[in-house]
Amino acid sequence: MRTRPLKVALLGCGVVGSEVARIMTTDAADLAARIGAPVELAGIAVRRAGRARPGVPEHLLTTDAEALVGRGDIDVVIEVVGGIEPSKHLILKAFEQGASVVSANKALLARDGAELHRAAADAGVDLYYEAAVAGAIPLIRPLRESLAGDRVNRVLGIVNGTTNFILDKMDSTGAGYSEALEEATALGYAEADPTADVEGFDAAAKAAILAGIAFHTKVTAADVYREGLTEVTAADIASAKEMGCVVKLLAICERSADGESVTARVHPAMIPLSHPLASVREAYNAVFVEAQAAGRLMFYGPGAGGAPTASAVLGDLVAVCRNKVAGSTGPGDSVYTRLPAKPMDEVVTRYHVSLDVDDRAGVLAQVASTFAEHGVSIDTVRQQGRDGDASLVVVTHRATDAALSATVDKLRALDSVRGVASIMRVEGE
Repeated sequence: MRTRPLKVALLGCGVVGSEVARIMTTDAADLAARIGAPVELAGIAVRRAGRARPGVPEHLLTTDAEALVGRGDIDVVIEVVGGIEPSKHLILKAFEQGASVVSANKALLARDGAELHRAAADAGVDLYYEAAVAGAIPLIRPLRESLAGDRVNRVLGIVNGTTNFILDKMDSTGAGYSEALEEATALGYAEADPTADVEGFDAAAKAAILAGIAFHTKVTAADVYREGLTEVTAADIASAKEMGCVVKLLAICERSADGESVTARVHPAMIPLSHPLASVREAYNAVFVEAQAAGRLMFYGPGAGGAPTASAVLGDLVAVCRNKVAGSTGPGDSVYTRLPAKPMDEVVTRYHVSLDVDDRAGVLAQVASTFAEHGVSIDTVRQQGRDGDASLVVVTHRATDAALSATVDKLRALDSVRGVASIMRVEGE
């Protein structure tokens, strides 16, 4: 075993960072045995040094992250600060100093991943980020390494635990969105400001990372179509149940049939109860990968939390430290295909459309004619009348998003249609 320790700088000591520091301290001997060299936590950069951090060595704390990264003797930098800056600057500085980086920063990687990979390659160091997507679930490395010889055609997943908890509670208890969000906040699943989760920004960043790795092309968060779940109602949940479905916020990354483009999108969707993702409950994550040779693979587990995310961070730490000991680097960015991201208008799927209409003869024929006019074929229709009003639920066959949007615009203009109550895609069939 090599005797000189590999020195590690930890940027951030919140829920994840403090767990990383604790495990590095308590399991130092095991980590050294797995790596082939001792690993030393050389410093921990924090915003405020005065806060109590049980189990974290106080003498390692510093508020000067720049100086810590620039020391010149750091072998690996672990970045669990989050956000764009100063994280990006500090990571680039680490590369300049010859340090490899382990990051959990999905927002930064989804925006500037290509630039960071180039900088790591130029410096001859590693950039690993298993913890950026789906917490403890091994997903990035299987896509980047285990399936490197295969052709991945589709990645479909639940990658945000907060939204899955909310939708699961709406489904299992009949709660409304606000009530379910309140429970998620009380249990610590939702932040005080839940916007990043419930509006789909968190899932969109993860979708961009997954699409880029799966399809060997550059995909940023700006390429990902995004809808949150704030408009999902108890009526939508009930309607899904009537269809034998459940509502989930899905991240969907697909390669086109001709292989010439990709799509990445995040939105609520109904999926049949027979689909493996339908059984994913509470704050768990799961990702369904469809590959040409391997077939269908599912990855499941806790997608967030201090200990699960720290597990992914430490797995990456062991990998990059092994590379340091061997004098090598792991796989870098693979963007040889350079496939364009197709706009959402061209995406083809099924739709569930709920309409409030007049309860009189001829309305159904008028609605059906509108769908046909725009080339959207109807699969099933359910109608329920009540005191002169009626609820009309239409489930379509596969159609483009553009055709469905044109249909809905025309429906809204009909005198017999009092309102379009909801529109939801139907996936996973």
